[in-house]
Amino acid sequence: MIGSIIGDIVGSVYEFDNIKSKEFEFMTEDMSFTDDSILTCATAQWLLDGGLVDKFYASFAQDYPRPMGGYGSSFVGWIIRASQGIYEPYGSCGNGSAMRVGPVGWAFDTLDETLEAAKQSAECTHDHPDGILGAQVTAMCIFMARNGATKQEIREAVERMGYSLDMTCDQLREDYAWHSKWGNGAICQASVPQAIVCFLEGEDFEDCVRNAVSIGGDSDTIGCITGSIAEAFYCVPASIREKALEMLDTRLRNVVEAFETKYGSK
Repeated sequence: MIGSIIGDIVGSVYEFDNIKSKEFEFMTEDMSFTDDSILTCATAQWLLDGGLVDKFYASFAQDYPRPMGGYGSSFVGWIIRASQGIYEPYGSCGNGSAMRVGPVGWAFDTLDETLEAAKQSAECTHDHPDGILGAQVTAMCIFMARNGATKQEIREAVERMGYSLDMTCDQLREDYAWHSKWGNGAICQASVPQAIVCFLEGEDFEDCVRNAVSIGGDSDTIGCITGSIAEAFYCVPASIREKALEMLDTRLRNVVEAFETKYGSK
């Protein structure tokens, strides 16, 4: 799951100030984990402890109320209602369901179990079919990658799930943005396929994340999704992993280490 966090951190400074190049310093002191990493750790804690996943999202969000970049406005409303004991989903297809699902791809022995857990992780807030699909496709890619699938096999599986991957990173760098001909970059339909293409075109873990940040749009979330898949396919360099862990606080770092101890990493 550290790949999700690395992608989030690297994209954090470009979320609202996109860079359309792969030539940037990879991890700097002005970068930070955002809500993407916080909620990814909440997913991991749910898988470690069991129980109702919505309680973990509410708890982590309440304990980290002001992350870099903030939470989405609809999710903020959900946090407020959750603090009053109301845990109703709000029909979202936002890419928050896909950015926090990374740990699910590591925690199960079958694809069916993975898809069901991804659905559970999404639908407590993002119960729109496209919100659920974004989480399921992302978790499926991670599951397949860590179990030795080729990139072509992953591509074909994603397309069978309904996403078109008929695009390239070069094309996306030209005109992809939060709002562009590709759609609303905050929703799964217009960010999950793009994140997967960034992984498919990458030559190693770092290159995948550089692809993700360089296309623009919701850079930290696209980086998070791409990084989650790239980790499962490639080995994350030890120096990058250690730098990312140093950038987390003690609680989040402990979640990562406990999760990797139980479910492994690559």
